Formats: sequence, structure tokens, C-alpha cells
Amino acid sequence: MSAHEDRLFLITGATGTTGKETVRLLLERGHRVRALVHREDDRSRALAAAGAEIAVGDLLDFHDVSAAVRGVSGAYLCYPIGPGLVDATVIFAQAAAEAGVRSVVNMSQISARREAVSDAARQHWLCERLLDRTALLTTHLRPTFFAEWLTWWWGLEDGKGILRLPLGEGRHAPVAGIDQAHVIAAVLENPEPHDRQAYPLHGPVEMDHHGIAQAMSTALGIPVSYEPISVAEFAEGLASLGKSSHLIQHLSNVAVDYQNGIFQGTNNLIEVVGNRTPLSVEAFVDEYRDAFARSGSHFVPAVESN
Repeated sequence: MSAHEDRLFLITGATGTTGKETVRLLLERGHRVRALVHREDDRSRALAAAGAEIAVGDLLDFHDVSAAVRGVSGAYLCYPIGPGLVDATVIFAQAAAEAGVRSVVNMSQISARREAVSDAARQHWLCERLLDRTALLTTHLRPTFFAEWLTWWWGLEDGKGILRLPLGEGRHAPVAGIDQAHVIAAVLENPEPHDRQAYPLHGPVEMDHHGIAQAMSTALGIPVSYEPISVAEFAEGLASLGKSSHLIQHLSNVAVDYQNGIFQGTNNLIEVVGNRTPLSVEAFVDEYRDAFARSGSHFVPAVESN
């Protein structure tokens, strides 16, 4: 077995938006992949069928993580928007050091910074600094809003699409999970040139949500509109859907960041690092159009007036 084939990569969040695509890419390139999942289900069984080794565990359990990193060369660390990020990063860092893991690709976010008001964004910044102090070859990814978020916030009412979001006239270039996966896989394969780098990841075209709605309309062939709402109405709507206080606090504050330009910009990192032309909004919607056949899980309906 060659050194290339002998390397084992750990992908956490392996059934998620970026994780599952990274597993697939690495397997296609002949690597061994261990996928860390919370439970065995149809998603994990699909990864196993593709050739991944499945490890069931929790990033907040030191023994689970220690077992998952055993024999691993490089890891992708991806934690959901929820409490426990700092603990999970500390656990990973210690377990990885003990196991001799060589490199990590850390999923952060574009709003991660010292002065962030969002608890999650500030914690991501702190976790970046923690990983930078380890011996691991470390690369941080700071994507703008995912293209997949459009499927979550999308509403379908009477054959018409609507985006009801508190993002004002801010702009960004939505970036798809598959495009980020190409960067993740490339850095895992060759981590040295990317050590201690923080890469903002963007899609190909920056636009406001009126432009995004128009691009979606073109791809879907139905009217799609953007309806700006207040942060307070957005937060109330999320609470009515049963979303966690941690998520609501984060999204409410990054909505303000978005309006202030934190999420804007474009670059060529996906092409240069990932050797991939990123999907436009139209191309993403066309490729994943089944996801737009119903309202998304985070869609905030309009408040009925009395």
C-alpha cells in the first residue's frame, strides 16, 4: 500500500452539508476515510456503502473523539451552530495531540472575530486561536452564507417563492457545500502550504437578496421575491418554530453583521485551492431543485395582522 493510500482522514459532521461531500471526494480519490456520525441511519449507511469507515460518537465525549482520531493523518473539524463549540475544540485538540494527528481543517465562519456580538461567531474566533497554538498544521475556513441556506429559509406559497429575512440591502456571494468540500479535500491532501491560513470562501457572484430571488426565479421558472423583515420579527419567528436560543442569538446578530458588510466579497480561493469552478445561484438551484419543492425548515411566515 502506498503512502498516499495509507493515509486515513477523519471527517466530523460527516452527514452534513460539507462533510458528506468531503467524504465522497476523498473516497473517489482513493483515500481511506473515517466518518464520525452521531448515529447510524440512512445517511451514515450511505457513507458506509460508498466505502467509509463509520465511527459513532459525540464531539463532546473525549473518549469518543480519542477513538475516532486513532491512526488518523488529517481531520476535518466541523461543529454545528449550538452550545459546546469551545469544549469540542479543546477535546479534539487534546485527543489529536495524543494520537499524533498531523493536520486539521477547521470550519469556522466569516463573522468570526474578537469583537463579534454573536456568541457562536466569537467562540469560533477563540477556537481558531486555540488550534493555532497546537502543533497541528491548521487551516481555518471562513465561508459566507451557504447556498444551501436558501433551501432552509425558502418559503413556497401559492406557487410563488419568497425569502423573508432580516438582511436589508446587504450582499454576499452564496457558496455551495460541494465547492467548499473541494477546498477541504485539497487541504487535507496537502496541508503544508495552508498552515495557519484563514480562508474566506465565496461563491462566484456577489448580489443582494433581490438579485438572489431573481436568480432563483430564473432557475425555477416561478416568481420569487425577497421580503426584508426586522431582526426582532425574525427572532420571534424562529422562536415560534422551536429553534434554540443559541441559534436565535447567533442569527440575529450576524443579520446585523450582514447588513454592515461582513459577509460580502468574492475571491478565487475555490478555483485556486480546490481546483473547482464554484456554482452560481442559478446553477445551484437547478442542481438541487427538489429541495425547493416545499418550504424550508427555517422559513419564517408572515405575522398575521389583527
